Amino acid sequence: MDLGLKGLRALVTGGSRGIGRAIAETLAAEGADVSICARNADGLDAAVASLKKRGVRASGERLDVADKAALEAWVGKAAKEFGGIDIVVANVSALAIAPGEENWQKSFETDLMSAVRLVNAAMPHLEKSRAAAIVTISSVSGREIDFAAGPYGTFKAALVHYTQGIAYHLAGKGIRANTVSPGNTFFEGGVWDQIKSGNPDLYKTALGLNPTGRMGTPQEMANAAVFLASPAASFITGTNLVVDGALTRGVQL
Repeated sequence: MDLGLKGLRALVTGGSRGIGRAIAETLAAEGADVSICARNADGLDAAVASLKKRGVRASGERLDVADKAALEAWVGKAAKEFGGIDIVVANVSALAIAPGEENWQKSFETDLMSAVRLVNAAMPHLEKSRAAAIVTISSVSGREIDFAAGPYGTFKAALVHYTQGIAYHLAGKGIRANTVSPGNTFFEGGVWDQIKSGNPDLYKTALGLNPTGRMGTPQEMANAAVFLASPAASFITGTNLVVDGALTRGVQL
C-alpha cells in the first residue's frame, strides 16, 4: 500500500532512538522529509545521517522538549527549511514513574505540555497543509492501572484526552489527530532492557502478562504511528490505537 507520504514534511520529538527513531526512519522510507529532536547528542547525528540515506531531507536539533522556547525555535527552523510542516509526532516521555512531586512536574512538562506546545507551534503550518496530521504517543499505562499508575500513567491518559479533543475541534480544518498507545516495547538500551538487568523479577512478571509471550518492537509501534500520520488514514481522527499484543484486557468502547 502506498501511504501517500512522499514529499510530506514531518517532525518527530525524541527521534534519535527507540520508538521515535523507528517512526522517523519509517516516515523517511515512505518518502517524507523528517526533522527530529533529542535531548542528548548521542545518536542524534547518526540518526540524521541514516535518514538522509533514504534520499529525503533530514535534520536534527539537540533540545529538551520541556524548554518551550527551544521547542518552538526548532519547529520554526524546520518549517523554514522544509517550506512547511504536514505531520507532527509527539513521542517524548520523561518516563517518570516514581510518585515524587518532582516526577509529577517532570511528566507534566515533558509528556503533556511538550505535545501541546509542539502542536501549537506547528499549527500555522498545519493549517496550510493538504494532509495535516498530529500523532501523539501515549501508553497502555494511560488506559489501565499498572505499576506506572502515578505521574506517568496519569499524564499518558491526559495525552489521549487532549488528542481526541483537538481531533474534534480541528476536523473542520482538515487536520487529523490520533494517538498510539504502545504496550511494553523492548529495544537495546531502552527502559525494559534496563529493567531486565536491574529488576529481573519485574521484567519476568511483565513478560508473563502478555499472551503473545513477548514484548513489542519499536518498528511495530512505528508502523501504527506512520499509518495514522499518512493520507492512507484520511478518515481516521480522534482514535487511540492500542498496540500491545493483547496485553490489556479492557474493552475500548
